[in-house]
Amino acid sequence: MSADGFHVHGPHDHALEHAQKGHGDDHGENHAANHTNGIAMFTAIIATVGALFSYMGGATQANAGLYKNNAAIKKTEASNQWNYYQAKSSKQNLSELALELAPGGKKDHYEGEIKRYKTEKAEIKVGAEKLEAESKQWDHQSDEQMHQHHRWAQATTALQVAIAMAAIALMTRRKWLEWGMYGMGALGLGIGVLALLHV
Repeated sequence: MSADGFHVHGPHDHALEHAQKGHGDDHGENHAANHTNGIAMFTAIIATVGALFSYMGGATQANAGLYKNNAAIKKTEASNQWNYYQAKSSKQNLSELALELAPGGKKDHYEGEIKRYKTEKAEIKVGAEKLEAESKQWDHQSDEQMHQHHRWAQATTALQVAIAMAAIALMTRRKWLEWGMYGMGALGLGIGVLALLHV
């Protein structure tokens, strides 16, 4: 407004007044606004899903490390049991040698020792094999978690690419970028479903 009371409307002011009243200058402006809002909504949804996928990727990676650690612990325990088994075998071998060399009155003692070592070895062997099986199970679970982690990471990456394509599509208004954006988003969601199904 000037000093003597005249009010001058610029083209932008006129367009804003019409937009506020719900009367756009033409259908093209409303379509562009709706189109922009659609891409923005897509980006918000994909970003939210991507954040969830990223969390799941981190969780599965942590689980894989924990399970691998458990496998190593069980493997060490199994190794200790096999060393114990070997020590009992050595004692059994010495008792068998002593049985051959001992006088008649001592043979019963060494036969008892040999029998005891055999029984102890059998128990130790069962325990060692059980620990080895547990170690393999933890290893298997760790491998499964790492596979899932890779799936979540692939899904997150695809969604991040879709978001980048959406930003470029908004700036350039290239239709092929929009199709690529939707395609990458669908790919990311598909890989996420595979991760969820443990495939």
